[in-house]
Amino acid sequence: MARRQRDVLSVEWVKLELLRTAYATRGGLFAGFDPRVVVGWYAVFAVAPWLTHNITVLAALFAVAAVAVALCRVGPLVLGLFAFGLVTETAYLFAVAWFFDGDLHTVAALVTLSLKLGVVALASMAAFVSLDPEKLSDALVSMKAPPLLSFGVSYGYRMLPIIMDEFHTIVDGHRLRSAPLERRGILAWRVPVHIGSTLVRSFYPMMLNTAKRTRTTVEALETRGFTFAGESAKGRDIRLAYLRLRMRDLALALVTVVLIAGAFIIGELAPVFARDF
Repeated sequence: MARRQRDVLSVEWVKLELLRTAYATRGGLFAGFDPRVVVGWYAVFAVAPWLTHNITVLAALFAVAAVAVALCRVGPLVLGLFAFGLVTETAYLFAVAWFFDGDLHTVAALVTLSLKLGVVALASMAAFVSLDPEKLSDALVSMKAPPLLSFGVSYGYRMLPIIMDEFHTIVDGHRLRSAPLERRGILAWRVPVHIGSTLVRSFYPMMLNTAKRTRTTVEALETRGFTFAGESAKGRDIRLAYLRLRMRDLALALVTVVLIAGAFIIGELAPVFARDF
């Protein structure tokens, strides 16, 4: 059990989880849908929470987004970061409200804000964990986004593993050339300080090496006519020929509209039910 925990918390496991998330290798509910529909699904859930202050509506939207996250097989690393951020942010807001003598109205406002942020975060995880860089870039091009934007998205995803490997190599080099700590200090306070200084010293070489690789990659793409292919209508037609709206895509859009409308209806009827019972 201890060995398994060490393997899970290793740097290599974090790298693999980030790559699985970025390249949508887990499959899931939205992996087989048209990427334009998935982006539209995310846009709806990103806007809908900000149209209401009803806690019941927001709780229903949060539940729908949570179910979508479970069906899309979001990795444990991303889920853990989301849970940690949501809990710490909520605790911080409640502490501030208590410190400034807040009442129940203040608590309700803080819960409303936390639910809105939670819905948007869950929707983004469910949508973008199901889209690989190529599909996301093609969806943006099909939606008439600027070619440089789609290129930036696709290129950024592809540079992620290179940046991670480069950073890991530089950190290992610093560790090999540095002498071990002679004294760990009280409660081993020198250890995190040493690790933090190593990470800071590794940041600049990583950016320099990444900039060199970026220039080489951009020159290679321009040589092959990437900019012209993005601006040409025939090039876009060939690139987007595989995108087709099917019955399941229309069904997803219909189910999404029904669920959001149902959440707002439940929010409106909740005070009536509370008064009757």
